[in-house]
Amino acid sequence: MTKRKQIAIYGKGGIGKSTTTSNLSAALSDIGYNVMQIGCDPKNDSTTTLRNGKPIPTVMDTIRSGSHDLSNLIHEGYNGIHCVEAGGPEPGVGCAGRGIIAAIELLDSNGIIDDYDPDIVIYDVLGDVVCGGFAIPIRQGIAEQVYTVTSSDYMAIYAVNNLFKGILKYSGSGGALLGGIIANSITKTSQRDMIDDFSGKTDTEVIEYVPRSPTVTRCELDGVTTIEGAPDSKQAEVYRELARKVINNKNAYIPKPFEADDLADWASSWINRLLLEEKVTHDGIQSGGSGV
Repeated sequence: MTKRKQIAIYGKGGIGKSTTTSNLSAALSDIGYNVMQIGCDPKNDSTTTLRNGKPIPTVMDTIRSGSHDLSNLIHEGYNGIHCVEAGGPEPGVGCAGRGIIAAIELLDSNGIIDDYDPDIVIYDVLGDVVCGGFAIPIRQGIAEQVYTVTSSDYMAIYAVNNLFKGILKYSGSGGALLGGIIANSITKTSQRDMIDDFSGKTDTEVIEYVPRSPTVTRCELDGVTTIEGAPDSKQAEVYRELARKVINNKNAYIPKPFEADDLADWASSWINRLLLEEKVTHDGIQSGGSGV
């Protein structure tokens, strides 16, 4: 019997974390793996594109209703993927991380994950803050590997650096370790170079570069993943390659995050280079236009 693989994918809100996660799940299921995706974001939108845009009841909804019918926690998505949404508290009440704690406790104590016996479980976790319930997949070592999705935007990298601090903090007590960085929305050479430089200075690795693509947007507007909506596209093949790398990746290492001031200094060092590339691109377009 193949050992179950459990991973957690973190990223700043709006960075494309859930888009990446859902396409990864879809690609893994196409390869032949039995996949479960657990959305650990209060917005409850992790698995939406796996279910043609249809939302599902959350674990927190079930707990608040007092229902003992746990069969309503897991719903079938694209290609048989098992979809779970942890949910969050009622607006203005309680902690958003509570949904993650409740979901994991409920699924674990009732043996629900074992009942479905997935080959791989993917936790899609909001990575703006790594505290409370949001840190559970790391702190308790539930995930054997952590991946982080980032772009070249400073605040996205800032969130990744905070995640690295969380991994480092719990690494000595059985916490999850890093599997790698997923660089998302990469369109320029300087963006890739910037993430590579950050990776090198924090002793980490970039596992895949995912380009920005209108195909992703079109498919999401249709309520599906790129794997389902545009299976023959170049973007779908990027996600399939990511899936193959995740399955075969045995790396689990401890990052060396920047201190706050050092991260700010590092980011400042990249400003001139990014501005220079924008100027060269702008001037090149203008020169090309004037020659017509």
